[in-house]
Amino acid sequence: MHAGAYETALLAARHLTAHFGPAPAVAVVLGSGLGDFADGLADAVSAGYADIPGFPPVGVEGHAGKLVVGRIGDTPVAALAGRAHLYEGHEPDAVVRAVRALRLWGVKALMLTNAAGGIRDGMRPGDLMTITDHINLSGYNPLRGPNDARLGPRFPDMSTAYDPRFREILRELGAAQGVRLHEGVYVGLAGPSYETPAEIRMLRVLGGDAVGMSTVVEVIAGRHCGLRMAGISCVTNLAAGLGAGELSHDEVKETALQARAAFVGLLAAALPRMAAEVAA
Repeated sequence: MHAGAYETALLAARHLTAHFGPAPAVAVVLGSGLGDFADGLADAVSAGYADIPGFPPVGVEGHAGKLVVGRIGDTPVAALAGRAHLYEGHEPDAVVRAVRALRLWGVKALMLTNAAGGIRDGMRPGDLMTITDHINLSGYNPLRGPNDARLGPRFPDMSTAYDPRFREILRELGAAQGVRLHEGVYVGLAGPSYETPAEIRMLRVLGGDAVGMSTVVEVIAGRHCGLRMAGISCVTNLAAGLGAGELSHDEVKETALQARAAFVGLLAAALPRMAAEVAA
């Protein structure tokens, strides 16, 4: 773990308190093409990442790089429109700094969203997938190095990294809303190149259902510091070798936009339920 990780995250958390006031119980990280969700929050107040001490810059198209606090009905929610990625050259500590800052601010539950390539048979672009588990093949772990017990234990348990109750809530809501919602294992790679067809065949054998370039290090850091976590992937394309044509980020953004209505509807219902769950 990077020296001073706690102090850096605490400085950011104090800034959030000064700017926004008390933390909401629940927050969401919005992946590629999904940042518009934050604009729909009621009574929204925002801060650019550049104005929050220690937050790394976000340089990927489709990631706005701002933190928005507002309401869904009566439920306060914090939304991070965009995230830092390992492939941008950030160290793991920088990638997970926002997660740690949210926890030190007082957030109790965190929903992570991402755009992913579908691996499992039966997936199609525009489908959503509740993440039940992950395989970290990024080559990075944000807890490497001396442990700071103020953030969490040396050896955090990851057997229920994706909260079973939150997964149950998503299953119920998906059925109620008629959303095509899969459940499966997310494989996290460092990127930024897309996977080769041979790599996708390997990931399928390993048990992966979707693949992307984010989320896993954030979940590790989140569980380490005591956050209850949930994750949803938007299947924006079929992984290499499984569909026609070349993969592109434009396709990712376009498909995420097409899936926006179902995705926003699911998030808008799930986040208040998660907040109520952690309050109970």
